[in-house]
Amino acid sequence: MRLPQETIRAKRDGLALDPEEIAGFVRGLTDGAVGEGQAAAFAMAVFFRGLALPERVALTRAMAGSGQVLAWDLPGPVLDKHSTGGIGDTVSLALAPMVAACGGYVPMISGRGLGHTGGTLDKLASIPSYDATPGLDTFRRVVGRVGCAIIGQTAELAPADRRLYAIRDVTGTVESLDLITASILSKKLAAGLDGLVMDVKQGSGAFMTGLDEARALAESIVTVAEGAGLRTAALITDMDAPLASAAGNAVEVAYAIDYLTGARREPRFHAVTLALGAEMLVIGGLAPDRDAAAGRLEAVLASGRAAEIFCDMVAALGGPGDLLKAPARHLPAAPVQRAVRQDGAVAAIDTRAIGLAVIGLGGGRTRPEDAIDPRVGFTDLAGPGDATGLLGIVHAADAAAADRAEAALRAAYRIGAAPRPAGDHRAGRGRIGSGPAGLTSGRGRDGGPSRRGGDDRSRRDGPSRDGGRAPSRGGGGRGSPVRSRDAGRSRGDGRTRSRIGHPRCRRRPGAGRCRGRAARPSRGLRGRSPRVPVRRPPGVGVRSW
Repeated sequence: MRLPQETIRAKRDGLALDPEEIAGFVRGLTDGAVGEGQAAAFAMAVFFRGLALPERVALTRAMAGSGQVLAWDLPGPVLDKHSTGGIGDTVSLALAPMVAACGGYVPMISGRGLGHTGGTLDKLASIPSYDATPGLDTFRRVVGRVGCAIIGQTAELAPADRRLYAIRDVTGTVESLDLITASILSKKLAAGLDGLVMDVKQGSGAFMTGLDEARALAESIVTVAEGAGLRTAALITDMDAPLASAAGNAVEVAYAIDYLTGARREPRFHAVTLALGAEMLVIGGLAPDRDAAAGRLEAVLASGRAAEIFCDMVAALGGPGDLLKAPARHLPAAPVQRAVRQDGAVAAIDTRAIGLAVIGLGGGRTRPEDAIDPRVGFTDLAGPGDATGLLGIVHAADAAAADRAEAALRAAYRIGAAPRPAGDHRAGRGRIGSGPAGLTSGRGRDGGPSRRGGDDRSRRDGPSRDGGRAPSRGGGGRGSPVRSRDAGRSRGDGRTRSRIGHPRCRRRPGAGRCRGRAARPSRGLRGRSPRVPVRRPPGVGVRSW
């Protein structure tokens, strides 16, 4: 086996690594032969030099095989959803029990917060006595009996990824396309899934700020996953505003409970959740099409069955059995809660800055060993177009922390002169769609319509190749002229879909250039995606909602 430093040097110099060399380095990550400094240097070399597709596949397979790989014997499909990370993205807590209520089995292995984004594992840790890292026997039992279990990465599953994940979080190597792909899929392959739906976030609060970057990551994940035999679909969804109006840990658990029980269902969050859930049911053969799948998901929400399964999951993993009935009794609350007010309409949001403000409150980490304060964060966050005068409510440990968070929240919002039509940003407007049997392989020059003040080369005006567009049905928001640009022949099961909703672009047919504001230059996603087709099954048509 080549010495770790020689592997690092080869990649630093832009040389290709063979599968045996990658496997040897991953073994060193697992058994400790590779030190933390060497792991960080390898991550940085990959960040700058990238991995070719064969290297990416080899790294994914090696990390998946670094621990135990699960096999299931269940009466329904084993499905999962994974998000690349954002702010207010607590979809997993709601979606897993919804899919389970429809007959799927969801062994969801979640991660800690990464960079400025929140982590599902950290949110679950705010539930008293919830065991987020049970043994595999308990994990299997809960999935089989309840239908879903959301846990953290255990020592048995993809341990090499667990170590590299923590190092990436604090070494500025989070945005590597290659490492993101390998990290996500190594855990999913180890979980023994029948199908996976990827939620690739794009916007100011995502790691992929540009649309082309998000497409590249979606294509990378679908290509590598299907090469490993995992049926996968990817949706690109908007993160130019927090997905939920809450950002933090305990506050997002409370938000998910409100969603499941029907106490509060914000249209934009609801639309994204239904879109992802519908893809899961179709991939798993639990619904013939997305319309039927969405109807099933709505039904299990309305009946309360999804909420019951969430409650059963929490109790089965050691949490309080009455969490849904009395969340305030169990979820920790911050001692200082302060409303932040400012007159005017919200014109734009630096969503990443809100995530960093949560970390500044103590709700995230700057070092792997840092403890998290589950009480802190923000609630009632305003979205684009809101003109209520309330930017949000700070939840802080003390007055000094609240002062800093208030200043950060004000700085994250740009106030304009006139509000948008009510409900636009909540509706998840626009389409997730592709042609009847399209390919997505092109890479545009910029990152989407709000990233430049000039020509929008990523989404051109003019008739859609796949049959036009239809009004939005995402909870009352208006339709959007966002179009697909996919065309070609179908070659398989996986698919990427166009981005869900863009809260700053309000183009009309024939309007030409995007009217959204120009944003800061993209921080960029490191690594190149192969120019390969993202495959799509026959009969996939344009979807608007």
